[in-house]
Amino acid sequence: MMILEQFFNLDYPSWWFLVIFGLFAGYAILDGFDLGAGAVHLFLKKKNSRRIALNAIGPVWDGNEVWLVIGGGSLFAAFPKVYAALLTSFYEPFMIFLVMLIFRAVSIEFRSKEPMAWWRKMWDISYCLSSICMSLLLGIFLGNVLLGIPIDADGNFHGDPLFFFNPYSVFVGITTLSLFMMHGAIYLVMKTQEHLHQKLRIIVRDTTIFFIISVLLLSFYTILYVPRMSRNIQANPWLFFIPVCMVLSIANITRQINRNKFISAFVFSAFTMVLLFLTVVIELFPVIIRSSIDPTYNLTIYNATASIRSLKIMSVFVIIGAPLVMSYTAFVFYTFKGKVKLDETSY
Repeated sequence: MMILEQFFNLDYPSWWFLVIFGLFAGYAILDGFDLGAGAVHLFLKKKNSRRIALNAIGPVWDGNEVWLVIGGGSLFAAFPKVYAALLTSFYEPFMIFLVMLIFRAVSIEFRSKEPMAWWRKMWDISYCLSSICMSLLLGIFLGNVLLGIPIDADGNFHGDPLFFFNPYSVFVGITTLSLFMMHGAIYLVMKTQEHLHQKLRIIVRDTTIFFIISVLLLSFYTILYVPRMSRNIQANPWLFFIPVCMVLSIANITRQINRNKFISAFVFSAFTMVLLFLTVVIELFPVIIRSSIDPTYNLTIYNATASIRSLKIMSVFVIIGAPLVMSYTAFVFYTFKGKVKLDETSY
């Protein structure tokens, strides 16, 4: 029961650990469907279908990225040593991620600026490839954090520049991509109608199969080759309800899709992401970055934290700012609810 006592210990580093993972989970849920919609974009063959798909995420995609900015800023403020170690270790993939982030934004905004077919096709390809690359890289980041990074006692990186392309992190990257594709396809089904709606139902089915196969393979790989990933759950049997809930949530996604209840399927898709992040939190806590050189070099919530005074001040901003950000997000989604209809202001 030790991990239960640690989680409910009201010290500031513990709660900031949960806050930061909550912010990144919020980013995965919100920007995840944007990235997933981009990843399936080229499966839509008709020009009008692609315009509708772009306009489905048009009002919300840039606002969803705010969660990544807040998460990164909070990590820098609360755990500066972790922020420094991550950026040093993942310098190359992080720069690629930023380039893809720029290309995705440019693709969305530039696509409809000119009427030529080659122009729109070029930005369609750019939009799709950048979304796929971002999804894969997010999963690769997470996979390496779970597996461990070669850092020394001072947080300095001592690895090969391509160390992050290991089998486990690639598996996590593919699973992340499949999850986002399913999540994004479900969102597009909710926002479309008629022929495009029927086409996207097929894409939802295929991406759901892709996700289920990916998560099963990742689970088997973890059990066989990275057994320490389940150490905290093994030590606390009551936590077994989390993977059980995850399996039931995934099963319910397919059930709701078969019943044509896509809003419910979207909710369970988001809930699955929450449970996945909760599993990560449980397996890492109180460690944030494992050192693959020596466990004594691990960066934890206690040896990598900012001062308690800083955490207290930031907590005030979270209490004030979090409701504002969530209210704004809810307002935007409520304002642009319903099916997408093209007009002269559309992308």
